[in-house]
Amino acid sequence: MAKEQEGTNESKGQQPKKATVMNIVRISGRDINGDLDIPNALRQIKGIGYNLAHAISLGIESQFGISSETKIGSLEEDKMLQVESVIKDPRKANVPQFLFNRKKDNETGTDTHLVGTDLIVRTRQDIDNDIKIQSYRGFRHRYGQKVRGQRTRSTGRTGATIGVTKAKVEAAAKPAPKAAPGAGSSASKPAAGS
Repeated sequence: MAKEQEGTNESKGQQPKKATVMNIVRISGRDINGDLDIPNALRQIKGIGYNLAHAISLGIESQFGISSETKIGSLEEDKMLQVESVIKDPRKANVPQFLFNRKKDNETGTDTHLVGTDLIVRTRQDIDNDIKIQSYRGFRHRYGQKVRGQRTRSTGRTGATIGVTKAKVEAAAKPAPKAAPGAGSSASKPAAGS
C-alpha cells in the first residue's frame, strides 16, 4: 500500500532513514493520491476549492510548520490529524470567513464550513426545508424547474418533444376532402349534347 523512498544522511555518519510516502491517504472520507502537495490534495475534497485550499495550506504552514509543498502522503499520523482538524474548522488556521460555504447558518447563526458528506446532507436538508415551507424556491425545486432565475424558454425543457412542421408537409399529411354524395358524380361526367 505504501511506497518507500530512502533519504541518506551519510555526511553525519548516521544510518539512512526511511521516509515512507503513502500512495493513498484518507482525509475527510475521501481517498487522495499521496503524491500531491497539500493544496492540490485538499482540492480533491468536496467543498474545498482552489482559494480555500491555498488559504488552508498557508494557515497550516504558519500554525504547524508544515510546508505547503510537502506531499500529503509523507506526513506523519500526528501531522495528518492536525491537517484534518483545520479542514473541519478552518478558523483554527485564521482562514478568512468569506471563504466559508455556510455564512450565518439558519440554526446556529454562525459562519461554518462543511465538507464531504456533511455538505451533501446539509444541502439536501435546505432544499427539503424550502419545499416544506412552500417558498418560491421550494416550488421550483419540487417541479424540477430552474431555481436561480435562469431562462426557461429554450433550455430546461422536460416532457415529450414536439417538432416544427412546415405548412406543405401538414397539407400533404391531411386527408383529401370528401365530396358530397350525388353531387360529384354528375360534375365528373361530360355533357351528352357536346
